[in-house]
Amino acid sequence: MTKIFRFETAHALYGYAGSCRFIHGHSYVLHVTVRSTQQEDVYLPAPGILLDFKELKKLVQETVITHLDHQLVLSSAYVDANPGMAQEDNLLVMEAEPSAENLLLFIRNAIRGKLPAGTELAGLKLFETQDSFAEWVL
Repeated sequence: MTKIFRFETAHALYGYAGSCRFIHGHSYVLHVTVRSTQQEDVYLPAPGILLDFKELKKLVQETVITHLDHQLVLSSAYVDANPGMAQEDNLLVMEAEPSAENLLLFIRNAIRGKLPAGTELAGLKLFETQDSFAEWVL
C-alpha cells in the first residue's frame, strides 16, 4: 500500500558547483509504501486492511511532514560556513547535505521502527520536481 504526501521545503547544497548551492525551495511529493511482513500469498484477515491509510497519514505527518514542511534544511557544514543562518526560526540542520537522496534517508530513518507490528517500510519515492526523484526500496 502507498500513500502520497506533499510538503514545501527550502534547502541548499554546500560545496555544490551549480545553482543548488543557493537557498531555494521545492514542492516535494513523497510516496510512502508499506507492506506486510507475512507471506505475500495469504489474504489479510478481516477487515482485510494491512494498515489504515489514516494511521499511515498520522504517522508520516508526525514523524516527517511536521519536521520538513515550510522548513529551511541546511547541513551543519553550510551553517558553519554561514553562521548567520543559525538564527533562522525554521531551520533544520542535518549532518549530511540535504539532497533529495539524503532527505529520503532522513525520512526512511524517521518512519522505520514506528510502523505497527506486521508491517514494514517497503519503499519511498521523493519527487523534488515533477520529473526528478530519489527512490529507496527495501
